[in-house]
Amino acid sequence: MIYIIGVGMDGKNTLTLEAKNAIEESDILIGAERMVRMFDCLNKKSIITYNSDKITSILKNETYSSAAVIMSGDIGFYSGASKLIEKIEGMKYKMISGIASYSYFCSAIGIPYENIKLYSLHGNSDSVAIKVKLYEKCFFLLDNNNTPDKVCKRLADYSLGDVEVFIGENLGSQNEKIYKGKAYDFIETNFADLSVMITLNSKYLSYDPIGINDEDFIRGNVPMTKSMIRGAAVSGMKIQRDSICWDIGCGTGSVSIEMAYKCFGGTVFSFDKSQNALDLTEANAKKFGCDNIVRIYGECPARFGEAPVPDKVFIGGSSGKLCEILDYIYSQNNKIDVTINAVTLDTLNEAVSYFKKKCIKYSFVQIAVNETKNIGDHIMFLAQNPVFIIRGYSL
Repeated sequence: MIYIIGVGMDGKNTLTLEAKNAIEESDILIGAERMVRMFDCLNKKSIITYNSDKITSILKNETYSSAAVIMSGDIGFYSGASKLIEKIEGMKYKMISGIASYSYFCSAIGIPYENIKLYSLHGNSDSVAIKVKLYEKCFFLLDNNNTPDKVCKRLADYSLGDVEVFIGENLGSQNEKIYKGKAYDFIETNFADLSVMITLNSKYLSYDPIGINDEDFIRGNVPMTKSMIRGAAVSGMKIQRDSICWDIGCGTGSVSIEMAYKCFGGTVFSFDKSQNALDLTEANAKKFGCDNIVRIYGECPARFGEAPVPDKVFIGGSSGKLCEILDYIYSQNNKIDVTINAVTLDTLNEAVSYFKKKCIKYSFVQIAVNETKNIGDHIMFLAQNPVFIIRGYSL
């Protein structure tokens, strides 16, 4: 029998009775040194490794009646157990979960965790601020590249420096420390590699931010897709939480912002040939807490190679290269959904002609918005330019 065991925080105070019995009856202990050394007092044969291929080889070639693969925390929470299970398919094993770091930490600071969002930043530093912006409570597993001070600085850079944070260092050990404060309090503080963080954002967005007011954006002498048009365009794109989105001709970044909220587990790549436009996009991304936006400067489609293949594409400006842009997009993946905003009949005709020629299913609508303005005792309509929204659907 193979036991895959999560030992909790330190393997002593947080070790479950089931896990204790399985370790004691096993002939061999396998795991990282920090895990295995906890049980030296049992005088069992042990092998130090956390590489799933090596562990698999040992399990298949060693002679034993039972073996314990020891892992930290809860084996169902961002654990190496998932890789190991794939490799030992067909062998008899049992999983024994330990106490997860989030449950231990929440208990230590006295907050419930039934509605907390759980994330790991192991090898991934993007999309931190956007999650804190969207959710009241987030738990983050950190590593030596994503330390609490770096995460706090990222939050501060994206207008979330006043969010309340709890930082747990070396949980379950004699060196355990817990810190509480605002994100900006810890920007220059050094922490141990084994750290976790919880954010409490009382001002989180409790609604789906579509059609954000135009006045809320930082503006400049750069075109911007207006609120009503933007809301209709983005909501119709059916962006998924982990989508890769392109915003071509991003301008002020208003569309990028709304796409970023939709794909908070993915990334938006914002293209523009104007550095001023990209600077405005960055400023708005920081204002709205959207750290999942990557800006790319230069002419399109020449710069498309710097971004991964998208799922969804919005084209707000093509600089007369619409067909070239579409050719590149569909050469990468013919299942990409494309949305084009057009203010001229020429662009509408060019887009429709392209989709017809390529046998791509399409649709388009015209939206004309009339806003109201109070003038004395009267209400006056102020007309915006009509806009065509053209959609090319995946094949």
